[in-house]
Amino acid sequence: MRSNLAGPRLLLRRLREVMAEPIKAQARLDKIVVLIASNVVAEVCSVYVLRADGVLELYATEGLNREAVHRASLRVGQGLVGLIAAEARPLNLPNARAHPGFTYLPETGEEAYNSFLGVPILRAGRTLGVLVVQNKSHRTYLEDEVEALQTTAMVIAEMVAAGDLEAIAQKATGLDLSRPIHSSGTGLAEGVGLGHVVLHEPRVVVTNLIAEDVDAESSRLEVAINRLRLSIDDLLASGDMAGMGEHREVLEAYRMFAHDRGWIRKIEEAIRNGLTAEAAVEKVQSDTRARMLRQTDPYLRERLHDLDDLAYRLIRELMGRKHGPLSSELPQDAVLVARNMGAAELLDYGRDRIRGLVLEEGGPTSHVTIVGRALGIPLVGQVDDIVSLADAGDAIIVDGDAGEVHLRPAADIENSYAEKVRFRARRQAQYRRLRSKPSVTKDGVEITLQMNAGLLVDLPHLAEAGAAGVGLFRTELQFMVASSFPRMREQKAQYSQVLDAANGKPVTFRSLDIGGDKVLPYLRSIQEENPAMGWRALRLGLDRPGLLRTQIRALLTAAAGRELKLMFPMVAEVAEFIRARDLVDRELKHLRRHGHTVPEHIRLGVMVEVPSLLFQLDELMMHVDFVSVGSNDLFQFFSAADRSNTRVADRFDTLGIGFLRALKTIVDAAQEAHVPVTLCGELAGRPLEAMALIGLGYRDLSMSPASLGPVKAMLRTLDAGRLSARLLPRLEPGHPDTDIRTLLKRFANEMDVAL
Repeated sequence: MRSNLAGPRLLLRRLREVMAEPIKAQARLDKIVVLIASNVVAEVCSVYVLRADGVLELYATEGLNREAVHRASLRVGQGLVGLIAAEARPLNLPNARAHPGFTYLPETGEEAYNSFLGVPILRAGRTLGVLVVQNKSHRTYLEDEVEALQTTAMVIAEMVAAGDLEAIAQKATGLDLSRPIHSSGTGLAEGVGLGHVVLHEPRVVVTNLIAEDVDAESSRLEVAINRLRLSIDDLLASGDMAGMGEHREVLEAYRMFAHDRGWIRKIEEAIRNGLTAEAAVEKVQSDTRARMLRQTDPYLRERLHDLDDLAYRLIRELMGRKHGPLSSELPQDAVLVARNMGAAELLDYGRDRIRGLVLEEGGPTSHVTIVGRALGIPLVGQVDDIVSLADAGDAIIVDGDAGEVHLRPAADIENSYAEKVRFRARRQAQYRRLRSKPSVTKDGVEITLQMNAGLLVDLPHLAEAGAAGVGLFRTELQFMVASSFPRMREQKAQYSQVLDAANGKPVTFRSLDIGGDKVLPYLRSIQEENPAMGWRALRLGLDRPGLLRTQIRALLTAAAGRELKLMFPMVAEVAEFIRARDLVDRELKHLRRHGHTVPEHIRLGVMVEVPSLLFQLDELMMHVDFVSVGSNDLFQFFSAADRSNTRVADRFDTLGIGFLRALKTIVDAAQEAHVPVTLCGELAGRPLEAMALIGLGYRDLSMSPASLGPVKAMLRTLDAGRLSARLLPRLEPGHPDTDIRTLLKRFANEMDVAL
């Protein structure tokens, strides 16, 4: 091989001519290996392509036995070719047979050759195959020669990625690029979605690989890097990034990489070898990604994400493309795939075309999860490397119930899930037919079913699902999707629209539950050991009365002439509610003094979610107009089990006898004081658990819109009196059978209750 730089540039120009010829894929590949061998003075040039079954198949060769094409093969990790594929790095040997990993394939006739150079065929860090050259002489190939072969391999990678070789692939297996992938993550929002991948930060496809003018490409790179550096510096200098925080740390990492001479030098070298500037960036990033993906150090893996983002930004600078998602170009069945995204970004897409969301990061309490759940979008998070594995347009299935993702699913998997979706649709159709039916048990007990909401997009579900009202409106979601703190006027407009959309049905607003895990990017937060039990919700509001008073004034003016139901979360002492009520009275006086119309009726309540209130119930009932049980937080505090911690979240049963006794204590105290009580946690939305609540005496339940149908179907087949007679004695101290879940299932089976 020649080590001068004219060699690879000349080779690339000739490759471009071959790529432009109107010939079949196999003929083109045969010409390419001949061209590489002759141009770099190698006696052998071979291309191995990775199949979906993990086998590297010989697809073309010059110098070896041509009859071995499509017959000779090695598994990943087997032989020198398999080793290159497994480690995604070049192998340069003066005496190949002396290497412990050498495997001889007699059908190829390669026994005469000694020196060996193989490079992985990479795209976006994924190994698609291996390109090999061999010579009879014992020699070590020069670094420039290795670089030249890597550059050439990039052209072959684009042939594979474009699907040109699928036509000659074994039909039983296909190529690895089209291999079905099953990934497990964490189910964050229930439901099943079938559709096609839309990358939230779409990779720019580089189609112009081969440079016409190397000097011009070098100049383009220099200009683009300078623009990139300036844009990062501007972001860091902006007011939004003035303080410390995660966003600033990411940008600092970007700036470090953007000024890294080693990274830039590699890109410049790829340009000198004949690639365009954007192709050079893609090549260097693909090589880097392949190496870093094989690292186990989580810090290095995180830096890979930063370097990926920076490389994509640089490619966009070179190609004149905008940064960010192309939300206007969505298919009808879009499944969004992203490392992570903000809640506002999800809302930008519009709900009607989104079938699912898959995240590499994301957690049960992240903002995008909360909004995704509110929108009814199946969501799976913590899916490793899904962004690099997925290509735009790939078929994908999101199973939010099981926390699984099927990328490019096999036909039987797709058919199975399609039937599951059809079954769910039939069930939903049955539930819709129930929406005008009364929510009454078989023995005539009326149960009020309301829905939980937090955004205006939730409100159409009120009529669709037949809900009696909104039992919980989470006001903090408006704050979480905003880029800055909503002013009083903006809050008032939101609350007015909510009341208008409810069309006379009751709406119970919950005051801001921010802080803890619900961090607003524009509100300075503090680091806490236990954020769920920290400075959040009403605690924060009472310490920052201006914030709470602004919201109270917005709610009072929005509900002018109507009824306002407002409850306060995270109340641990009755005195806290009294302080909050005093703020409401103060704002009422202010509005009346200035001639504003105020609500006709104001009802103030408390969310019972801190166990300390269980020992203040009699006093609490003397001061409130209603109570609402927040079973999610109440259960996690009651059992000392963080609901976002997968190790303990499912450790204790929500139908455990201790927790049911606590719930019974609340409903008994409310009934004795003639104070309305609602339960609005996830407990209310599961038919078996909702059945238990009715047995305890709860008559008002609030849940997600999707749960209304199943719960209504259950209660219409339930005899509430017989259930209470069976359940309540089991809660008495000393009863030998404390397995309430089994009791309820047995009762449902005996009585044909629809669960």
